Amino acid sequence: MSTRVTADMAVSLDLVGAGRDQSLEHPFGPRVGERLHQTWMFDHRDEHAEEIAAITHARAYVMGRHMFGPDRGRWDLSWTGWWGPEPPYHGPVFVLGREPRDPVEMDGGTTFHFVTDGIEAAVRRAVDAADGGEVSIAGGVTTLNAALAAGLVDELRLHVVPFTVGEGLRVFDGVDDLRLEPVASRATPHVTHLTWRRPAQ
Repeated sequence: MSTRVTADMAVSLDLVGAGRDQSLEHPFGPRVGERLHQTWMFDHRDEHAEEIAAITHARAYVMGRHMFGPDRGRWDLSWTGWWGPEPPYHGPVFVLGREPRDPVEMDGGTTFHFVTDGIEAAVRRAVDAADGGEVSIAGGVTTLNAALAAGLVDELRLHVVPFTVGEGLRVFDGVDDLRLEPVASRATPHVTHLTWRRPAQ
């Protein structure tokens, strides 16, 4: 079975997936906060259980540095992610960055590996680690857009919450001439789940 690369992203109606001023206090930026996730992922979790389960279904993951943590420049080696001692990934996670860092092993089978040579190298390593299973682009927006622009994403799942932000990091910014085929949609009062796939060659 060939490896499939998927991506999930919660976005506002104007496709903002994060603010520009992320920090320890505001992981998604002060104007966005938890508004993208709180209602459907936590307050109404049972209603969206299938979509939530799919987010961590992969065998290997790729994420950007800002998805992993709030620090910039040199790594804060005491920081091991937003998720506490047992992150939800339970597999290898390849984190993009400019500074090298030794792998970080966490409880539950998650190991963070740090990649300094770009999105394509990170996805290649994730595909190798997945051993035929699914690879997920876990965010953030800049990393997803880089993967989309490089033609690396086979299936894109956007979870659209019913409000606008007005400014921030938007999905598809800088992604030119991308064609995706609609596969599924499901609307609820809290979020609309949309799925597209890359057309067969």
